Amino acid sequence: MHNVGMSVVQPADVDPAAVDFAVVGTWMDEQGLPAGEFENVTALGGGTQNIMLHFRRGAREYVLRRGPKHLRSKSNEVIRREARLLTALGGADVRAPRVIAACPDESVLGAVFYLMEPVDGFNPQNDLPDLYAGDPEVRRRMGLSAVEAIARLGALDYQALGLSDYGKPEGFLERQVPRWLGELESYSMNEGYPGPDIPGVELVGEWLDRNRPAQWTPGILHGDCHLANMLFSYDSPQVAAMVDWEMSTIGDPLLDLGWQIATRPEPGTVSAALLGALGQVGGLPTPEEMVAHYGQYSERDLDAVPWYTVLACFKLGIVVEGTHARAFAGKASKQVGDFLHAVTLELFERARRLME
Repeated sequence: MHNVGMSVVQPADVDPAAVDFAVVGTWMDEQGLPAGEFENVTALGGGTQNIMLHFRRGAREYVLRRGPKHLRSKSNEVIRREARLLTALGGADVRAPRVIAACPDESVLGAVFYLMEPVDGFNPQNDLPDLYAGDPEVRRRMGLSAVEAIARLGALDYQALGLSDYGKPEGFLERQVPRWLGELESYSMNEGYPGPDIPGVELVGEWLDRNRPAQWTPGILHGDCHLANMLFSYDSPQVAAMVDWEMSTIGDPLLDLGWQIATRPEPGTVSAALLGALGQVGGLPTPEEMVAHYGQYSERDLDAVPWYTVLACFKLGIVVEGTHARAFAGKASKQVGDFLHAVTLELFERARRLME
């Protein structure tokens, strides 16, 4: 029995069905964390529907992360994996949030959750401070820091970190095309979706299978490392932390490099709007600069980077087409669905150019 008679005031704007602070408080006490009232509770935005709350308790700052209020089938497992990975990365030279404590047992709060240290940084999708907005050289260094972050991640010894069973690297590249074509086919389950109108899907898939690298070295893959899934320092163009690790696994880390190149915002394109002001001003490093910079932190053979960039276009294009399909069934906004379909078309056009 802990803190008999202790009362916890539930913040007015936090649904107790999602995060019951009386439960969280008792659990934190059991972990030996500082006791006290919950103060300055603030909801944090992000690229997903996962719940993130910043708060202060016992003179320490925390961020709580759990799945959405209405859990999806894999929400708990996703957060459980995230917590495991970030805990393993805690002592590594990599830009990632630091886990303070994790609760993998969903019966405690009704969902798996973990507490991490807050990150002092901004998301370029939502904000572009004057330092960055006014100087293209700062934005170039910002992009190079993002490349360094994924290169350092991919260079880690995942087995030494206890992550040997975090993914299934054997056959990883061979699985990619059938895996994502199968995902695209599954969208037909959305009522009203006429099927994918994406020129070049089969062509790109066949090219990827024909030109697949024969040799590669497994490592930790973030899986969705575009700039909107990174926080940057306010006072220098450095990655403060890579966030949203939902697609992380053990695979081929060069896909992260291809992903960054594929999602590099080019002013005047539809997809540039995904990064707000940053997508309009340019100044980021060229793909050639990105590859060269990656090579400073990695011993991997970078000759096949164009292949990984095509794969990134293929995979991400299919992922975002899912929202377009769901919009036909009324499960997503038509405006958002149409916009993301345009992004898909752009990604496949970029893939076809790279194949020439």
